[in-house]
Amino acid sequence: MNIEIKNDIAIIHSDTLVITDTNSALDLMATVRYETGLNRIAIQKSALTEEFFTLSTKIAGEILQKFVNYHTKLAIIGDFSVYESKALKDFIYECNEGSHVFFVEDETEVVRKLSE
Repeated sequence: MNIEIKNDIAIIHSDTLVITDTNSALDLMATVRYETGLNRIAIQKSALTEEFFTLSTKIAGEILQKFVNYHTKLAIIGDFSVYESKALKDFIYECNEGSHVFFVEDETEVVRKLSE
């Protein structure tokens, strides 16, 4: 895992899964805070377990609640049009209307959303 800092946002680059459950999400937050002092994180969707995108597993809710509880903004970068679940599309829409978690297409959108 590599952490790139851009506009006071920690952008995570990884060829492997970084977030697989709530503990790994907490580890990521702790690592980013310790190494950078930042509380705004962006990560590619490929670094999250695919189970995250199946809402019935409840993994997404548990993980995102940790980010909110620890006052850490999160942007997940990727193409979410590949998912057909109406519930997931509604979930993504609701997150994007909030102020802590965003599902975005690219790093340009990351800077815009996390800097608001």
